[in-house]
Amino acid sequence: QVQLVESGGGLVQAGGSLRLSCAVSGRTFSAYAMGWFRQAPGKEREFIAAIGYPGESTIYADSVKGRFTVSRDNGENTLYLQMASLKPDDTALYYCAGSRLGYATPHFWDYDYWGQGTQVTVSS
Repeated sequence: QVQLVESGGGLVQAGGSLRLSCAVSGRTFSAYAMGWFRQAPGKEREFIAAIGYPGESTIYADSVKGRFTVSRDNGENTLYLQMASLKPDDTALYYCAGSRLGYATPHFWDYDYWGQGTQVTVSS
């Protein structure tokens, strides 16, 4: 059974930075593609970023390109999302997810495992 646990969320002022982490256990982390999604109240789940196995390929949503960076440490079984220049519109519950496909994909239906989420709130 694969378990994903996000951490690092919190309250930050607009223009600030946060780094989210996602600890993965239960399977071979390095064989999975990993992604970040977010969902704000009343809105649909939104793709943010993804990174393939072993980590050279990345893709981003246009809304975060240039501000967010996804990375992974295969030795530590951990996924990261470095977020900078945060905006109030970035406020959401952020989820990490794992895909057995192995390549970075923006489609939520390609992901097999999900964490419980970590809340990010950006104040204006």
